[in-house]
Amino acid sequence: MIGRMFQWMAASPPRVLVFGFAAIIALGTALLKLPVMAADGRPTPLIDALFTAVSAVCVTGLTPLDFAGHWSFAGQLTVLVLVQVGGFGFMTLATMAAIVLRRRITLRERIILQESFNQAGIEGVVRLVLKVIRYTLILESAGAAVLTIRFLMDMPPARAVWFGVFHAVSFFNGAGFDLMGGFRSLTGYVGDPLVTFTAAFLILSGGLGIVVLSDLAEYRKTKRLSLHSKVVVAVSLFLILVGAITIFIFEYTNRATLAGLGFGEKLMAAFFQAVVPRSSGVSSLDIGALRQATQFLIVILMFIGASPGSAGGGIKTTTFAVLAGAVWSMIRGREDVVMFRYRLAQERVYKALTITMFALAVLAAGTMLLSVTENRHFLMILFEAASAFGTVGLSMGLTPELSQPGKIIVMLLMFVGRLGPLTLAYALGTRQKRTLYRYAEGKILIG
Repeated sequence: MIGRMFQWMAASPPRVLVFGFAAIIALGTALLKLPVMAADGRPTPLIDALFTAVSAVCVTGLTPLDFAGHWSFAGQLTVLVLVQVGGFGFMTLATMAAIVLRRRITLRERIILQESFNQAGIEGVVRLVLKVIRYTLILESAGAAVLTIRFLMDMPPARAVWFGVFHAVSFFNGAGFDLMGGFRSLTGYVGDPLVTFTAAFLILSGGLGIVVLSDLAEYRKTKRLSLHSKVVVAVSLFLILVGAITIFIFEYTNRATLAGLGFGEKLMAAFFQAVVPRSSGVSSLDIGALRQATQFLIVILMFIGASPGSAGGGIKTTTFAVLAGAVWSMIRGREDVVMFRYRLAQERVYKALTITMFALAVLAAGTMLLSVTENRHFLMILFEAASAFGTVGLSMGLTPELSQPGKIIVMLLMFVGRLGPLTLAYALGTRQKRTLYRYAEGKILIG
């Protein structure tokens, strides 16, 4: 029986990813349950330890507990390791270990890596893993150094170093965990350009994906970007620009957010708030005090999410671009979706549509279930569900007040969001047989 179960799990790469992440979460939960992990020396309730482990491995950052106040240094370090593992992906770490031990990477492992990084083929996936490790360590180290220098102005050296390292890893991997305490996030640094722009740089770098980072790093030598990189950069800049302008306009006179800041600080806060919904749950503004229009805009940005190849969730920027391109082509009466003078295969459009419909179904189901278990305003519930599914970690204050059924629902949303609804569907579904025939064409009225 057990042998058959393992055989079923190993039958497809998506199943390996699903059960691999589940195993890491189980290990993380067991560790976080230990009394030494809590600041008060008492075991953390199982549901809260599990929630924190899921949130860390799925690089989300939603937490039912005051992170800085509840966890000891050992607990905080454990969460940070889980965030790094979740950001890398367990297959990346396994491949790194195999390379260190000089073990050959098998074809099956390459296929799983291809699925893990959402690549079109297995060619070059091992080189991609090495790039992931190299760029991650370089960017996290640089971010940690800058943040440490800034935090040295506010705290003792040892604490400043820990704050710098923790937040650099958390920001780059798109996790919303912070050590500020009291669920305040970065509101105390809303007018600080060094913290704001360093955090924004790390969040953007982590959210672009390693393929795009590699293309950008080698641009001076190659003088070209792949179509994927062009689309990701263009859509990311568009979403940040539109988001920042809209937030600036909506919140300009809001006394609880931007109204009390200087003009430059307003621009900086609006920019940062447009960046973070892409993948990270830190915030320099009080999310609960934002106007409803702004909160709904952030829901949309969280649903779109980060880019393929990153640890962020959502439907991804490329999926949004393909759908927008398909709509534009339909409006103009053209058959093909064209981007940067390249025609996209019809299969890409179908996949984008499938991912979006799956994501909408998951988000709608999660929101409806939370509406049953939690007696809160609908927008607050939708916001929390979108944040969990997009593995963002922003919260209007609902997570610490969730009921036990509500916590389970949010955990499932984070898990599905990290793996991707399509990956989960492939993992749980049966292998599809290729059809050797086509049905006659039919016509229905649309619109």
